[in-house]
Amino acid sequence: METIPGNLYDFPRYYDLVFGSDWKAEFQFLLDCFEKHALRQVRKIFEPACGTGRLIFRLAKAGYRVAGLDLNPAAIRYCNDRLARHGFGRTAVVGDMTDFRLSRGVDAAFNMINSFRHLLTERQAGDHLRCVANALRSGGVYILGLHLTPTTVEPMEEESWSARRGNLCVNTRLWTTDRDLVQRREQFTMSYDVYTPTRSFRIEDAVVFRTYTVPQIKRLIRSVDDLELLETYDFAYEIDQPISLTSDAEDVVFVLRKK
Repeated sequence: METIPGNLYDFPRYYDLVFGSDWKAEFQFLLDCFEKHALRQVRKIFEPACGTGRLIFRLAKAGYRVAGLDLNPAAIRYCNDRLARHGFGRTAVVGDMTDFRLSRGVDAAFNMINSFRHLLTERQAGDHLRCVANALRSGGVYILGLHLTPTTVEPMEEESWSARRGNLCVNTRLWTTDRDLVQRREQFTMSYDVYTPTRSFRIEDAVVFRTYTVPQIKRLIRSVDDLELLETYDFAYEIDQPISLTSDAEDVVFVLRKK
């Protein structure tokens, strides 16, 4: 199979298929969080690192006013084109999730699938949370999903999944190539095996994430005065089944609220 090195985010059609095929559980979980945890009616929603907008366009269809931000112009173009096809404004913009300011406050924000870990320093992570806190209205919520590094069990080293839409199929594999818990860097290789009726090829990219143990993520959240940690869940997205943050926690969704 031909292998093409490249930035996976530069291929929004494949990215959207890979990460957008299992949207229903996340979508319903967001609605449940808004109802359970927000102290205000949620009308306006913002997604930092929105990528292709796989969730915000569905939230727009559900009647919410939505906006998003992402560093990748190809992803933003894809997101805005889809919003426009469904009759909504092109409300996603290219921008840095560590340095943004919204013209008007929002009632909720979310970042569901590990994009937060692209921020490789404590300062960047803190800046991001403070930007979100400034964007939220009082009583609004931020729903943040990420993989933690467990300290009492072996962390996950590899995962793979497949998705299909029409005649397009993408098989995805993600595996760890290096982990430095002192420098708090975890390097992965990620590949898309793409199959169309006329061609098959592989796109391969190196991805670097910041690592977080339970004490490290708790300390970071406490450093942001305007946000309080309300509840934690796992990636089963069961609103009535919150989890405790223990040393073996790995897939965690944090529900934070603006004081």
